[in-house]
Amino acid sequence: MVYRLKKALYCLKQARRAWYARIDSYLVSLGFNRSASEPILYVKKNEAEIQLIVSLYVDDLLVTGGDQDILVEFKAKMKDMFEMSDLGLMTYFLGMEVHQTEGKIFLRQRTFALKVLSKFSMENCKPTSTPIAVGMKLSSQGDYEPVNESTYRSLAGCLLYLTTTGPDILFAVSMLSRFMHYCNVQHFQAAKRVLRYIKGTLDYGVLFNKAESLKLRGYTDSDWAGSSDDMKSTSGYAFTLDSTMFCWNSRKQSMVAQSTAEAEYVAAANAVNQATWLRKILADLNLHQREATEIFCDNKSAVAIAKNPIFHGRTKHFSIKLDVIREIEQAREVKLIQCNSKEQVADIFTKALGVSKFVKLRKQLGVTSMETKEEC
Repeated sequence: MVYRLKKALYCLKQARRAWYARIDSYLVSLGFNRSASEPILYVKKNEAEIQLIVSLYVDDLLVTGGDQDILVEFKAKMKDMFEMSDLGLMTYFLGMEVHQTEGKIFLRQRTFALKVLSKFSMENCKPTSTPIAVGMKLSSQGDYEPVNESTYRSLAGCLLYLTTTGPDILFAVSMLSRFMHYCNVQHFQAAKRVLRYIKGTLDYGVLFNKAESLKLRGYTDSDWAGSSDDMKSTSGYAFTLDSTMFCWNSRKQSMVAQSTAEAEYVAAANAVNQATWLRKILADLNLHQREATEIFCDNKSAVAIAKNPIFHGRTKHFSIKLDVIREIEQAREVKLIQCNSKEQVADIFTKALGVSKFVKLRKQLGVTSMETKEEC
């Protein structure tokens, strides 16, 4: 009976909402402004100067600020109101290991990766140099033997969490996630290859260097008709603030593109929407992007469609839905720029690449080993 009573008190469906409403009202009473674009972000400003930034994840708080006295005062008030502990400088958070030095922050998930390898009996596997074989196409069709769905979903879920600090495995994991309900031996073997790649890159993570200026830039790309099952394309984008890539995405498009230009245009629309959101977040942090955000696309036709209204008569079948690019370009919030396909960083999110190109793009993403970080 006591057990049931505790469950009634602490396992109510509205408990999370009640907790968030409580801490939200308290933070607002302390002078914090909640971001309109990101509900878990709170910023306390003194005119144009930011004093404190708080990021809330359920009952875990990350706090940063330039004034040590204000920071100490805030922590004291929080301890008086809530039962909580000060864990000091962040070294481990939600499975991520954080190494902070002067002008550098290094993030990785080595401990979690080792647990995943142990869980699926891959601790002694032979490493590979890429997470997916060149030209690899996965399909739900074929005479392959089915595998246990629960095991496959568990593996895919673990790999998805590893993409938090592993943009180099994002495309492979995104492809594997499409077969949760009809997985077979081929899919499971492809997932094990990703584990073999992780085994060889356990010390790799994302290195963030201090930058003089914080100018937002983006890269967008697509793989036309990459899905063998429904001929849908894959979109990918990445964003940087004159340092390491901090935002990345790879996903299958919801519509069937009838040309490479259409597939690239859809991918660009996704990147433009993300850029708009990021600009709002940066504005909340007083990092206003005065100039248009440059988004690099390696398709000449897609860039021309976004800039030249003459092309829109020929693209009515898809431009009606995606005309947001032109509107935001005209508002001078973003600027779509054509780039050389050899310089397209977002290729790593849409294609299975060879070793040399994969390693080159991985380096551009800022994915490096712990030893390299210590040498810097």
